[in-house]
Amino acid sequence: MPQISQLAETFASQLFWLLVTFGFVFFVVGKMMLPRVISTVDARDQSVAGDLAAAEAARAAADQAEENWRAEENAAREGAQKRIAEARAQGNAAAAQRLAAAHAETDARIAAAEAQIAAATAAASDEIEAVAADAARDIVARFSGAEVTAAEAQNAVKAALNG
Repeated sequence: MPQISQLAETFASQLFWLLVTFGFVFFVVGKMMLPRVISTVDARDQSVAGDLAAAEAARAAADQAEENWRAEENAAREGAQKRIAEARAQGNAAAAQRLAAAHAETDARIAAAEAQIAAATAAASDEIEAVAADAARDIVARFSGAEVTAAEAQNAVKAALNG
């Protein structure tokens, strides 16, 4: 078979060209392309590391800004609560003062009203005594026919009302 006999001659030639092609590809990839790929990967790694460091610094700055803001907010809240407490105290003092003035005015009005009532009661009592004395004089005159003086009738009515 002639094909088998040619196998050794063509096989050696094909093997040679395979090794030459493989060597050429290895040289091109190993010496030209691989360093570029490695430098690109290194640059990307450095860029990612730089971005991570910048992000960490930004996070630390944001945390510090938040802490400062919270401290300012707490101080403002405490100040507001202090002002509210002061305003309440002033409002309570003013209300107590107005309430005391209102009580004093009410007490004065009550005292004046009580004095008026006492005067009206005394006047009414005097008038009732006078009417009762006149009625007693008329009753005595009608039933007994005797004349009673106004002073006697007044004394008798006072004795009857007090006793």
